[in-house]
Amino acid sequence: MLTALVTGGTSGIGAAFAEALARRGHALVLVARDAGRLEETAARLRSEHRVPVEVLAADLSDRADVDRVAARVEDPERPVDVLVNNAGFSVKTRFTDPDTTAHDRAFEVMCRAVLVLSCAAARAMTSRGSGWIINVSSTAGLITMGSYSAIKAYATAFTEALAVELAGSGVHVTALLPGWVRTEFHERAGITGSSIPSFMWLTPERVVQEALDDVARGKVISMPTRRYRTLGFILRHLPRPAVRRLSGMVASARQKERAGGS
Repeated sequence: MLTALVTGGTSGIGAAFAEALARRGHALVLVARDAGRLEETAARLRSEHRVPVEVLAADLSDRADVDRVAARVEDPERPVDVLVNNAGFSVKTRFTDPDTTAHDRAFEVMCRAVLVLSCAAARAMTSRGSGWIINVSSTAGLITMGSYSAIKAYATAFTEALAVELAGSGVHVTALLPGWVRTEFHERAGITGSSIPSFMWLTPERVVQEALDDVARGKVISMPTRRYRTLGFILRHLPRPAVRRLSGMVASARQKERAGGS
């Protein structure tokens, strides 16, 4: 039985990964901040799928907690075969705001923790000659809209670089770049989605299913659905000034949406 460790595994895309992997018969290690929600999720998955589910309450903005999770990833007595770095959140703080706390926390959770956990997994998995690392990035990393875009651009580039380093090792690395997904993520960010065309919204279940199919095919970049693959191709080939103008338009629409919802 393979074991998968999923960060942010109690909601949204992380919960969909946990569900899909449990359905495939994988044992799970779920990581999240809310211990109560972790236990509830674990109990349901154990009952529905008859697989072992371990819980690890951790705040990935706390470096000591990240070290604890990394130690679990690298534990030779309890090997982790699949790592899903999914934990993340929206960053609404502007670059010009004097308080950089939100930027600091976002960097710790979505950059440094991804780096530390991926490297721990890479060390353990290469020693065994097999394993899968999935880092949940975003199509937001293809545009230039605030701290979140910059962070996700890093996550994608880091994953591709890690894939190059691990080529031929038996360890497969994939960056998942979803677009707009119906989860708590946007609700917590104050985004209702009214400015986004309905056909651009995806379910977390579809995103995860296509991602796992891409992982099985050995893809380094996974962009679920043809519409987002087309969008990604366009964004990669547009002149950078055009990408910045487009980013400004999206940012303006989002600000109006938040103002209307407040």
